[in-house]
Amino acid sequence: MTVRDAAREAYREAIPALLASLIGGLLAGVVLGGMRSELRAVPGLLVLVPALLATRGNVYGSLGARISTGLHQGLIEPRLRGVDTRLTAAATAALMNGLAASVFAAIAVFLILTILETSVASVLILIAIALLAGLLSGGVLIITVITAVIIGYRRGYNPDALVGPLVTTTGDVFGMLFLLAAVRLVSAVGGVS
Repeated sequence: MTVRDAAREAYREAIPALLASLIGGLLAGVVLGGMRSELRAVPGLLVLVPALLATRGNVYGSLGARISTGLHQGLIEPRLRGVDTRLTAAATAALMNGLAASVFAAIAVFLILTILETSVASVLILIAIALLAGLLSGGVLIITVITAVIIGYRRGYNPDALVGPLVTTTGDVFGMLFLLAAVRLVSAVGGVS
């Protein structure tokens, strides 16, 4: 394979995923732009948004990389049916890591804004919002990453080229949607004034 062939193959696989990532990022921005009242109701939420989105990308990107490696090494069968204990363990670990990182981010935002003497919602409200958004987006990301990586692999795509843009897009779009839902739910329960 020549350098030109390798470059052509890389672009063939990456450009659709990168375009989807671009569109997903714009959609996430639209959701964020529509959250003005929620951002005013929960001081510190805007500071929490980038931390939560970065967490999704890091945790579930790592999950996708593990699955990709497992497929390449023959440790994971490229099938969606049936329980694969390695896949289940990796998905469970990713979800737990995502939830722990969400709690850590909420506490860090609270402490930093408190030290800076900036208005901030209570730590319990920030944690509740971060946990709920993390749980919902984590579930969607696990299903999306596993499905897309396995189907992509079976169709001859390099799953490593799919994981980054896929996780970014899905994490941004669903991360923002579920963050909005979490704020509204916590507000409805009476946690936000």
